[in-house]
Amino acid sequence: MQTYEVGDNKNVIMVIYVPMAKREQKPVYINNDIFNGTFRRNYEGDYHCTRLQVKAMLRDQTERTMDMEVLDKVPMEDLNYDTIHGYRNSHRSLKEGHPFERLGDQEYLRSIGAAAISDEDGQLHPTAAGMLMFGDEYNIVRHFPEYFLDYREELDPTTRWSDRLQFSSGEWSGNVCDFYFRVYNKIIKDIKVPFKMSGGERVDDTPVHKALREALANCIINADYHGLRGVVIRKEPDRLVLANPGYVRTGKKQMRLGGESDPRNKALMKMFNLINIGERAGSGVPNIFNVWADEGWEEPVIEERFDPDRTVLSLSFKKSGDKKRR
Repeated sequence: MQTYEVGDNKNVIMVIYVPMAKREQKPVYINNDIFNGTFRRNYEGDYHCTRLQVKAMLRDQTERTMDMEVLDKVPMEDLNYDTIHGYRNSHRSLKEGHPFERLGDQEYLRSIGAAAISDEDGQLHPTAAGMLMFGDEYNIVRHFPEYFLDYREELDPTTRWSDRLQFSSGEWSGNVCDFYFRVYNKIIKDIKVPFKMSGGERVDDTPVHKALREALANCIINADYHGLRGVVIRKEPDRLVLANPGYVRTGKKQMRLGGESDPRNKALMKMFNLINIGERAGSGVPNIFNVWADEGWEEPVIEERFDPDRTVLSLSFKKSGDKKRR
């Protein structure tokens, strides 16, 4: 608590700082009524939380994230093995000689957290993360009814969108793994790559590419797949907007500062990390800000939206008015 004297009459104002409740302490409620007595502050005042928001807080309390759940009734055959083999090829090329390389598909999936032995029947079944990462859309929605992945290119003002990739089109698997790679290849099309050689070969990767990979992975890994409106990526002529369901578990301020990693889906994060995508140290978002500053672009914007909970990251490609570098 701090006190300030203001005005000629030296009126005293008391300022009390109330820190954000930790994830394990939420929801905070009154009158011993969790669904009718939970409120949240949104920088303008307190508002009553909906039943869906309270359920999201309860899901986020546990250290065992929801994507680790074993889907006891789902056979391993429900996964998409074309996606699995594509993922394994990426893993093999990036980490040659990795101990998992010689495992059969089912043991490999168990080792990376995509499958686990069920306590119910003692058999191997997909985890929720395995279904999200490697399932087919029509199987995924049986377990995640609100599951939704959408990429839109809105480059021409005369048309609603110039390109769209939607999870339910039936033209591809609709899972998280294939969505990541398809979308990443679309968002980097217009990135200018400086000519650089290493070991006699051209290097086509830049800090901007790495930052975009981090932003896209962060959006997917931290999505609440039980939440409303799903993951929506929007590419505009001068910016990229990445939105996912769910509030920021560490808080928006801490997300910007970095140093604390608290992913909503730990098993998904592990799978992306195995193919060198995503940051475990909590430095991914600060690195995005640093890259944008180095490029002289406008500072990225993080928004938290409520009812329903959403996290939105906007990456502008416009030059900043301030030409100084950090």
